[in-house]
Amino acid sequence: MSLNLILDAWIPVRCGDGSKRTIAPWQMAEPAIAAPDWPRPDLNIACLEFLIGLVHLADPPTDIDDWDRRFQPDAARLRSKLEAFASAFNLLGEGPLFLQDLEPLEGEPNPPDLLFIDSAGANTARNNADVMVHRERYSALDLPLAAMALYTFQAFAPAGGAGNRTSMRGGGPLITLSDPGKGLWTLVWANVPYGQPATMASLPWMRATRTSEKGLETVPPDGQLFGPEAFFGMPRRLRLVANADSVIGVIQKPYGTNYALWKHPLSPYYRQKPGTEWLPKHPRAGRFGYRNWLGILAQDERSDLSELALSLRDWRHRDGGGSVIVAGWAMDNMKPRDFTLSMEPFLKLEPEAEDCLVALIRAADAAGAALRDALEPLLAAGDAREAEREAFFMATETRFARHLQALRAGADPRAEWLKDLKRQALRQFNALALPAIEQRETDRIQKIVEAGKFLDLAFAGYGKQGKAIFEALGLPLPEKKGNAA
Repeated sequence: MSLNLILDAWIPVRCGDGSKRTIAPWQMAEPAIAAPDWPRPDLNIACLEFLIGLVHLADPPTDIDDWDRRFQPDAARLRSKLEAFASAFNLLGEGPLFLQDLEPLEGEPNPPDLLFIDSAGANTARNNADVMVHRERYSALDLPLAAMALYTFQAFAPAGGAGNRTSMRGGGPLITLSDPGKGLWTLVWANVPYGQPATMASLPWMRATRTSEKGLETVPPDGQLFGPEAFFGMPRRLRLVANADSVIGVIQKPYGTNYALWKHPLSPYYRQKPGTEWLPKHPRAGRFGYRNWLGILAQDERSDLSELALSLRDWRHRDGGGSVIVAGWAMDNMKPRDFTLSMEPFLKLEPEAEDCLVALIRAADAAGAALRDALEPLLAAGDAREAEREAFFMATETRFARHLQALRAGADPRAEWLKDLKRQALRQFNALALPAIEQRETDRIQKIVEAGKFLDLAFAGYGKQGKAIFEALGLPLPEKKGNAA
């Protein structure tokens, strides 16, 4: 048995009426299909990237006018365009195989668990250290699941020991996808970059692997920021081992393609200082909330150190609306911490309103830092203080959402936001400081009282932290004592 990823029906989907079916890729352009329906969220996100990549490969819009003309799906046209690439998308068999080395690899197969980021590596299992990762979950994979796992692994590949390269965006990259909320096709089409149809020669498994034993780097074609290979990169040298109807192992060799200077169109980027290399953003562990928006959903026009994903910038230019899917593995080097998956509002504001939104977020960040520092006499452990800061952001989420609505209506909520931040910071501080305070040692009471005083003053603009809050909001600092009135 084999599987062709263009011709065969292999992608499980949910339909708008709640029913489920299995489709071939070209059928994403049929009505009533809502979303991929794999058993894992990382596979669903990778499947969306795969479908976007297929359209960019075979039939991308040339410009905004072409994009607008073709907004309504044409399944017959898409099928014709994709079928021209069918011979490059066999999972098993003879000849070039999807996302695998052109030539068969020799060696001892790994279990198919290798294809999942949260699976235990050989050393982890040997040392019985698989607490946050898992071993021996997948002794065999049916062919559709193996194909999706293979794609996900190549697209998100983490650090994997000597010579095992990370993905084009590093391990577990952050992904942002514009979602109009009108089904699978509109989501895919909203995120397809402009371009020209490619050829099969642009797919890396159709040629000998560009290995990197001596640090050889592969850059984008012709000085571009990316090419079709952005969606079909091969950082890992892999070859699937199968029996009649399932994948039972994976052979891996080190020194796959080492990508450099690519900018993937579905991910935001940042740099350390102007003029330095752009780096892909990665999710941090924990809940994704408004405090994480800068450089991911909201652009600070005063800073040239971050850049929203091309997908979001194009969607703004296309006058889009709806939501943004934010997803990705939070990694600690080789170790997965958790998978971020969040639906956030799509932000399209007038420049002054977006500047104000950035100010609200920066002020909240400064206020959270002031609270964390004020809690030092109460909470000795840094992790405990950091947990209080995270609770601060969660507690102010609802008020922030209301202020966002006010911004969209043309209001300026900065003064009210300052009051909200102060109220929540003092509430959390007092909840820890006041109970049984009289039973504490005298010197500790004095430190707590001073910390509360300085926290209160920060929200009046005093001290280093007060300056950070007020400058973020663009508010005038209080005059120093002794200055002329």
